[in-house]
Amino acid sequence: MKSNYLRWAAFFFALFHIYCNVFASISELWLSAIHFGGFCALCALISNESPTVQRKSATYWINILLAVTAVATSIYLILFENALYARETEYILSDYVFSLVAIGLAIEFTRRTTGWFMPVLILLSLSYILFLGRYIGGVFSFPGLSLETVLYRSFFTSEGMFGLTAQISSTFVFMFIIFGSFLLRSGAGDFIVRLAQCLAGRYTGGAGLVAVVGSGLMGSVSGSAVANTVSTGVITIPMMKKSGFPGKFSAGVVAAASTGGALMPPVMGAGAFVLASYTQIPYLTIIAASTLPAILYFLTVCYFVRIEAKRLGLTLTPAEDTEKVSTVLKEGWHFIIPMIVLVSFLVMGRTPTTSAAFAIISVIGASWLSSTPMRLPDIFDATVEGVKTMVSTALLLVAVGIIINVVTTTGVGNAFSLMIVEWAQGSLLITLILVALASLVLGMGLPVTASYIVLATLSAPLIFDLISQSQLLIALQAGDLPSNVVATLSLFGGDPLIALQEMPLEMKQLIRQEMLEPEMLTGMLLSAHLVIFWLSQDSNVTPPVCLASFAAAGIAGTPPMATGLTSWKVAKGLYLVPVLFAYSPLISGTWPERIEVFIWSCMGLYALAGILQWHLEAKINAGIAALLLISATLLMWTPFPIIYHFVGAAILFGIVFMQNHAIKAATDSPA
Repeated sequence: MKSNYLRWAAFFFALFHIYCNVFASISELWLSAIHFGGFCALCALISNESPTVQRKSATYWINILLAVTAVATSIYLILFENALYARETEYILSDYVFSLVAIGLAIEFTRRTTGWFMPVLILLSLSYILFLGRYIGGVFSFPGLSLETVLYRSFFTSEGMFGLTAQISSTFVFMFIIFGSFLLRSGAGDFIVRLAQCLAGRYTGGAGLVAVVGSGLMGSVSGSAVANTVSTGVITIPMMKKSGFPGKFSAGVVAAASTGGALMPPVMGAGAFVLASYTQIPYLTIIAASTLPAILYFLTVCYFVRIEAKRLGLTLTPAEDTEKVSTVLKEGWHFIIPMIVLVSFLVMGRTPTTSAAFAIISVIGASWLSSTPMRLPDIFDATVEGVKTMVSTALLLVAVGIIINVVTTTGVGNAFSLMIVEWAQGSLLITLILVALASLVLGMGLPVTASYIVLATLSAPLIFDLISQSQLLIALQAGDLPSNVVATLSLFGGDPLIALQEMPLEMKQLIRQEMLEPEMLTGMLLSAHLVIFWLSQDSNVTPPVCLASFAAAGIAGTPPMATGLTSWKVAKGLYLVPVLFAYSPLISGTWPERIEVFIWSCMGLYALAGILQWHLEAKINAGIAALLLISATLLMWTPFPIIYHFVGAAILFGIVFMQNHAIKAATDSPA
């Protein structure tokens, strides 16, 4: 922003957001509308500062017209919302005009900030709900809604443009973006980079590893992937880019690590408390069982960071060139205060917005403990830069609401879930794949917690049944059965295998309670629900709607969809680790069994990460990829005897040794 008028407008716009988030009680719909109108206007006016736009040209005046129109749509919603309800939501001409204009502005400014993919997806979604759905057969057939209904739900309600994603954008995403801007302006960014280099610079991918750990720890406290991304990403993404990682990969790593924060005890977000209530399993049991899987997830992200660093050939910082930790801490210890304040307020149960507000104040206060205190011009510049950073993210999150409205209104997500039972045909693996697909679709229209509740209601009994079936079959074939169990089996011919395939779930539940230990049943039930809980997190990092990835892309200045694909690849632990829940005793077994699965899986996941990156210590070929796949299978498939696990480990370490030997030989050989 070059114009003083525009910079002051951004400053007061930020003050308005801070005031509403901390002090005022304003309608969420109104705040979201003002949020949208203001950022549309800022985006249009910033475009006029481009060297390609000549002053008072046609494009110049068009941008001004768009800015005025955007503000007018917000004002119209605020002034005439009650009038619409007085007419019992019956549309008049002006309602049609302003609703259509608002949707058009959302599409246009999303195109300007993110490219064509999202606008095309929005247009397809609107076409589907208006008329296209009636031409599609099967479960995805939709008769269509009137234009008036679609416009009303998209513009005047909290289910469309100004729904959940817009509310997220106007509240804690905005506050954390401003907080990050203040940290950077105060010099905290340089401090963290220096400290990261001290602690991890001598390790491969050190900056990325620090980003993973930081995002994971912050996410475990906040429980929100998006808030975690914007709070830590403003520091860690530039840090990774500075160390040599591409911007797209840096943003993807932070988004993936931030998503994992909701999986890390002791605070696992609202979904974990819902899980405890839904299953009646004590919360302490849940967090105890979730610790090792969460570590596995973060290890997978660290593996991707290390392999990418190897692929890029990032050089390590010699120990003699690294600053001493004591020196860095002595000069910048005060920069830790804002993070302590933020975490403390979150732990005390304060809202993310309030926590961020106090953290912003603490940044200013802490800066006065340094030689470069933040003065009024610095505060002004930090606020303006934060608003500028927020433009693309704000517009994208508002536009996404249009797609969410279509998904929830048409019931596309529920249609996916209901197909699982019919398509799975008794296969646990197919069930897991279908649940993963359903969670992705539901995640487009529902927050993570709501997505978990829907999927748990529809799919958890089936997954629990399939997980427990093998143990139940072993118990039934062992003999010495109670008379009531024998009588039940006789209804299906007496063969336990046939009986388990044909009897209804309710009857199977009674037999399970009779034949299996309560601790084992609890572990299997928790495994089934944790599968769904983990898969429900993928909407944060999986295109086309991945809020954490979009937020990270806005910070990194990278294409949102490309960033989303990168974060989706890096976050593969969200898909791989739940398979262990279903096929291993990682959740349901004794602690020695869990630790054994954990140790072998640490190695197996590294092999899988190498396949996905097509690189390990060096670039791999099809033959090495096949060996890595065999190694991962031998390491992670629990039913195999332990000798198979040792063979898998030997294959993996053999590949690592040979690649390192080849690299050393090539390095030592004369040019």
